[in-house]
Amino acid sequence: MSEIRFAYAGTPQGQVHYAECGSGAPVVLLHQTPRSWDEYREVLPLLGRARRAIAPDTPGFGASARIAEHTIENYARGLLHLLDALGLDEFDLVGHHTGGVVAVELAARAPDRVRRLVLSSTPYIDAAARERRAARERRAARPPIDAVGERPDGAHLTELWARRAAFYPEGRPDLLTRFVRDALRVWPDVEHGHAAVSAYRMEERIGLIGCPVLCVGASADPYAFPELGPLTERIPHAGTAVIEGGAVPLEFQAGQFADLVAAFLDGAGVSLTQEMEPRE
Repeated sequence: MSEIRFAYAGTPQGQVHYAECGSGAPVVLLHQTPRSWDEYREVLPLLGRARRAIAPDTPGFGASARIAEHTIENYARGLLHLLDALGLDEFDLVGHHTGGVVAVELAARAPDRVRRLVLSSTPYIDAAARERRAARERRAARPPIDAVGERPDGAHLTELWARRAAFYPEGRPDLLTRFVRDALRVWPDVEHGHAAVSAYRMEERIGLIGCPVLCVGASADPYAFPELGPLTERIPHAGTAVIEGGAVPLEFQAGQFADLVAAFLDGAGVSLTQEMEPRE
């Protein structure tokens, strides 16, 4: 497999860190929050066999420069600055969870530059969804999932672990460790990305996407899988694919996910409907 390379690019929002693998036609991979390029650690070499796979740290996350304004629009703006710095006039685009929402905005801003778009475990955010999210927050007895108060004895670290454990497969503490490491890197601003998603007016932007789209759902993702239908219905030219047994962490289904993305980018029709079983 190709080795993963790392670099920084200067942008008007500060330096943006990215990892890349392979060469050829570029595909840009956007992570969920509060993650980093590391979410694509397994996927990069797989896609890098036939193309230049690039996984940036979204501005404000990972090793990229911190930013003052955490909005989906600002994330997309910063990533476009990165792609300008890399000289990428056209590219394929992939986003997972928050990264999918950012990918929607990026494709809406630069429809002439995005060739194909993959939205993985991506919620559809409209006025009704924003109100549901706000109502949940008003009713909640505790703050959002990753917002745990710092304590002198370090108990907040185990609380963060416990809150996230239900979203991760049993027997894979290594995946949860990688999440916690990324979350601590942006502490205490760990919830900013989730708040940006909740405020995004996707219904005003999604119709501007002009390229072929593949919406991918992971059947064991309790948060995002129910969103697969509502999202696909809003994109007339979108196909769907389901990874049976796939969970929240992309690393868990990296092989299946990379196979789907590669097939779609290689020209599989947008009417593609496919189910993939998890690999042993």
